[in-house]
Amino acid sequence: MKRKGILSYFFIILGAVMASFSVALILLPNDAIDYGTAGVAIIISKLTGFQLSFCIIAVFLPFIIAGFVFLGKKFTMKAAVGSLVYTLGIDFFENIPFEVNTEHFLAVAFGGAILGAGLSLILRNGGCIDGSEILANIIVKKLSDKTGHNYSMTPVLLAFNALVYMTVFVVIDATAALLSLLVYVVATAVIDHYTDHFEAIKQVTVITQDPDGLISDIKNKLNKTCTIMDSRGAIAGENNTLICYISYFELPVMKEIISSHSGTFSTVSTIDEILR
Repeated sequence: MKRKGILSYFFIILGAVMASFSVALILLPNDAIDYGTAGVAIIISKLTGFQLSFCIIAVFLPFIIAGFVFLGKKFTMKAAVGSLVYTLGIDFFENIPFEVNTEHFLAVAFGGAILGAGLSLILRNGGCIDGSEILANIIVKKLSDKTGHNYSMTPVLLAFNALVYMTVFVVIDATAALLSLLVYVVATAVIDHYTDHFEAIKQVTVITQDPDGLISDIKNKLNKTCTIMDSRGAIAGENNTLICYISYFELPVMKEIISSHSGTFSTVSTIDEILR
């Protein structure tokens, strides 16, 4: 494994430890919960009395399997490592006789920030520890493959988490629901700052003199197409500019494709909306 690949797994593990520390020692003692499938696992654990780490594995495993089927082996490996470390971290920190039990607003602010920082490390290195992100990615990929259009993951993630917080409101209490919603706001604000809106569509612009090889790899590995424009460099002369729209989770594959073709220059930008 290359040095860059080893570093990516190191940061995924570090991010998972940070997230589990925040949830087990800061958020849960102050009546707040994580969001996404981790939130679902926490709800199940509170209602049934089952061990939280067991609930996390039970809830997340179907999403890992779905990710392997629809999103590929490399992404699933990183997601599996992140979720395993997160689960072990929860189990470890729950058994430590220490918790940050303070004023709820401070706990939510600091706990949400630490959680968001940990998740940012995971997402920036091509992994995830939340099944809702895998679900959103699969839905967006299927819609994109079927229609040929690009879609943001935001509606799916918002709908999923809305259901989680509505459930908390009904089966636990209103205070826990509101505190948990604030955790989501703080954590996603931190994630957006460090990942540039990972749930949004990404525009990749590539300037190259060998467009055919790039287009073929993009089609075969990502099932995406490109817009091709003739362009000219002041020094390089005639070349082509390729524009491709992908999701955040497809970026690592796109980077590998681009790096395998020498003589290219590329940029990535976030697209808030596509008008059709």
